[in-house]
Amino acid sequence: MCVKGIFFLYGLAASAVLQVSGIRIYTPGDVEAVNGTDIRLKCTFQTSYNINPDAIIVSWSFRPLKPGQEESVFHYQQKAYPPQEGIFRNRIRWAGDVMGQDASIIIREVKFTYNGTYTCQVKNPPDVHGSVGEIRLRVVTTASFSELLLLALAIGGGIAVVVLLLIIIVSCRRCKRKRLRRDGEVEATRQDRKDPTVCHPLRSIHLYLSQSSIEIDSSDGMISEASTKDPSSESGGSEDDDDDDEDDNSD
Repeated sequence: MCVKGIFFLYGLAASAVLQVSGIRIYTPGDVEAVNGTDIRLKCTFQTSYNINPDAIIVSWSFRPLKPGQEESVFHYQQKAYPPQEGIFRNRIRWAGDVMGQDASIIIREVKFTYNGTYTCQVKNPPDVHGSVGEIRLRVVTTASFSELLLLALAIGGGIAVVVLLLIIIVSCRRCKRKRLRRDGEVEATRQDRKDPTVCHPLRSIHLYLSQSSIEIDSSDGMISEASTKDPSSESGGSEDDDDDDEDDNSD
């Protein structure tokens, strides 16, 4: 009984170690692709040991929906080995990075015969135990409503961003023009204040009144001040001159 108990405990410990150190595979599960397009089958992994690029192994296999034999799709060991025959010939491309814990592949121009389950398995010796990742691919004629909605949202978001940028650019240009126009008006006002040839309205009125008090003698072109004598006195003086002339004639 003691021997059996020891072996039982040893088995539990060994299984626990394998479970802890087993490699873990992560895949999206269900994937949908439109007929004739390329699809990326994403497969990432997590290992408890340092990755050895010369020893790590990646294997992809395919199991069709209808009863049929499982087929190898892709193999990686130090370099990529696409299938040389079968329905996936010249259709598989390596899209992973083992050092980045990525074991993804791309299927080019999917067909309806590609409907089925794809299995991703990774071994990083001595970490060779663990589960495998599965992806169920469904090839359809057109994209689903959710994909079309996401596409429409992406396009609409891009257009909205472009329109917003245009609005911002136009607004900035208008603000710049207004600022330049305002600065020009302020500068013109400053120049007017500094220009000595520009008269203030009150000074221009005073100048006009001063000029109006100056008379120009047309006979000799000399400028003389306007007469300030009383008109009545001028008329009186002329009468006296007339009287003097009469007296001279009478004599």
